[in-house]
Amino acid sequence: MGRSHHQAYAYLMVPDIEGLTKQASQRLDAIQQMEELGSGFYLVMHDLEIRGAGEVLGENQSGNMLEVGFQLYNEMLSEAVRCLKAGIEPDLLSPLSVATEINLHAPALLPDDYCGDVHLRLSFYKKLATAKTADQIDSLLEEIVDRFGKLPPQGQTLIDMHRLRVLAKPYGVIKVDAAPGVIHITFRKDPPIETMAIMHLIQKNRHIKLAGNDKLRIERELPEPKDRAQMVRDVLRSLGQPKVEIQTA
Repeated sequence: MGRSHHQAYAYLMVPDIEGLTKQASQRLDAIQQMEELGSGFYLVMHDLEIRGAGEVLGENQSGNMLEVGFQLYNEMLSEAVRCLKAGIEPDLLSPLSVATEINLHAPALLPDDYCGDVHLRLSFYKKLATAKTADQIDSLLEEIVDRFGKLPPQGQTLIDMHRLRVLAKPYGVIKVDAAPGVIHITFRKDPPIETMAIMHLIQKNRHIKLAGNDKLRIERELPEPKDRAQMVRDVLRSLGQPKVEIQTA
């Protein structure tokens, strides 16, 4: 074992990789990925997803959480607890609601020559997709840059896409389609924004028009995806703060 300046080593030997069970292979893959100080927590999280966490209202130490996934299970549990505390009937389908769709018409990914570990890339994609605040996305960005260096253009587009997703959702936006020559912002029915704010926006900007009852059309030549993302952010912020919606049963 390690002592002071003496390095410790651990060797894991298996007779035949091909003969391992699926769970055993997953555990070995997880161990191989965790090479940095403080990786124990992430290893435990991988183990939770592999075997399923224990019952919340029982004594079993393993369960069927994998049927829905650890992240979704946590969301469903948090939503149920929130509703019960508020004295309303839990709507367990709410975590399954469709997220805001963002299309910047440009590659949005972490290239394999930037982050070569496919499992690590998938882990970052999952964390970004489930991030709910700009601070969470900034923390992930800091982690990615710290490990792999400056983001390539595709990676920056990925971050811009998720920042826009987080910003757009409170405005009731269900879809952003941002092509180089025209941008469409689609709202759900009865979005939590003032109608007069939309009318003032259109009156002050000739390049912004209504396209039906629930869609804004922005006609502007913006070749760079970061500029298209910034345009959408500027438009949404010009509508003021979205109204706070009270959830009921």
